[in-house]
Amino acid sequence: MSFGKVLKLNTSATIPEIGLGTWLSKPNEVEGAVEIAVRNGYRHLDLAMIYRNQDEVGRALKKVIPSVVAREQLFITSKLWNCSHQKGPAEAELDETLKQLGLTYLDLYLVHWPVAFEPGNGLSPPHPTKEGEAHLDLKTSLVDTWKTMIKLKETGKVKAIGVSNFTMEHIQGLIKATGVVPTVNQIEAHPLLPQDELVAYCKQAGVHITAYSPLGNNFVGKPMLTENVAVKEVAEKLGATPAQVLVAWGAYRGYSVIPKSVQESRIISNFKQVALSEEDYKKITAIGVGNFERFNIPIRFKPKWDINLFNEEPETTATYQVNIA
Repeated sequence: MSFGKVLKLNTSATIPEIGLGTWLSKPNEVEGAVEIAVRNGYRHLDLAMIYRNQDEVGRALKKVIPSVVAREQLFITSKLWNCSHQKGPAEAELDETLKQLGLTYLDLYLVHWPVAFEPGNGLSPPHPTKEGEAHLDLKTSLVDTWKTMIKLKETGKVKAIGVSNFTMEHIQGLIKATGVVPTVNQIEAHPLLPQDELVAYCKQAGVHITAYSPLGNNFVGKPMLTENVAVKEVAEKLGATPAQVLVAWGAYRGYSVIPKSVQESRIISNFKQVALSEEDYKKITAIGVGNFERFNIPIRFKPKWDINLFNEEPETTATYQVNIA
């Protein structure tokens, strides 16, 4: 089992340290995964409209609420997709999310990306003149969207609001304009992408970090972190799996961590926490020194998002910059 640790948020609520991620799951995989997870102790579920599987999560929740857990014992996060950053579409998408899940409220609702799409033409609207590109809404600023999120919180349909994939500059812009600090920033975080400056800023500002892709991934053809020699050595020393070591690395840094799996054995295994010593932590951290890699960069998506979010090398060709305010 996990250590059962919960982390305090700036709302005074708590978030379980280990959760189940549902990104990149194939159709008809998530219902079983969520049911298995909850029956084996998970109380933190991470969802999103763009994952296109919230209806499956809803079916699983009906199987475990209230027979296994009360709704109040679960911490459920979902995310606002890019095509709904505008006021009317945002509330409509939230309502659709709640309908899919069979819930009356979310514990946390995040702005999924600091990018708006033109609404009204599906989740990935094609650009009308540029083949292979998404149709960006360059008028709706991050501050506009954040003000809409603040209004959504006032409805009582969400207990807390936050962001995902936001940089320090993006968050500073929201706070400067509204005075409302995001509760969470969910980011890609693993030994190849520790994001130390952003993590330090969020800690100072009172923004909790949730780490997605804590095991890395193979989007760009790099070997999986679970195959790294240092990770395997620490795992052997602790009698743990490489995945457990990578989850422990994130927990050591104070994050909540949301490893994704749909296989029963791995769902259960990922929840069995191990503790890293300072020596073990430093050994894993050293993997990323001179070996930086961000896997999730939207300019490489299909369709491409022609916008610079992170100032990464692949984004130097982007035509547009983020409209913060």
